[in-house]
Amino acid sequence: MATRDPRIDAYIAKSAAFAQPILEHLRSVIHMACPEVEEGLKWSMPFFSYKGAPMCMMAAFKQHCGFGFWLSGQVVGDTAEDGMGQFGKLASLKDLPPKKELVAYVKKAMVLNETGVKPARARVEKPAPVLPDDFAALLAQKQHAAARKTYQDFGPGAQREYVDWIVEAKTDATRRKRIATALEWLAEGKSRHWKYQKC
Repeated sequence: MATRDPRIDAYIAKSAAFAQPILEHLRSVIHMACPEVEEGLKWSMPFFSYKGAPMCMMAAFKQHCGFGFWLSGQVVGDTAEDGMGQFGKLASLKDLPPKKELVAYVKKAMVLNETGVKPARARVEKPAPVLPDDFAALLAQKQHAAARKTYQDFGPGAQREYVDWIVEAKTDATRRKRIATALEWLAEGKSRHWKYQKC
């Protein structure tokens, strides 16, 4: 049987009067659905873990509470609710799904933790950077074919490091110097931060 963390008792006791029954109800449902749940605080909020991995969390704010699952997309699907968590701003018990539905969500989260599912990390691919005209003109020249090939073989991130370095120059003299250095390093097959890379 899981024990209750006294820090969560204190968190609930310090919460606004409207929030206390919501937090107590959520805590009770979580313990009923998952007797082995582990309680704790993360980021100063009550967190509930199972099998050593976060499962769900709750929080009290000035005018509402929030509740959500760590693997929210896999547990409740994509939601666009306002407020922390997947259930919007909870101002009273009636804002929560029925107890049976909450239990089903907790059971689903338990299975995900048991099978070792990790949160999906959204990866945003940035487009390739736009080459400044002066740098592009030099790269296009025959004598800079090696530099051009290296630049074209780099991914968008490595390309962006060179472009950002060039466009962030404060003076024309610095910009020209950086372009000359970039062409030299690229001809040698070097990334912008080659000095700091492990051999």
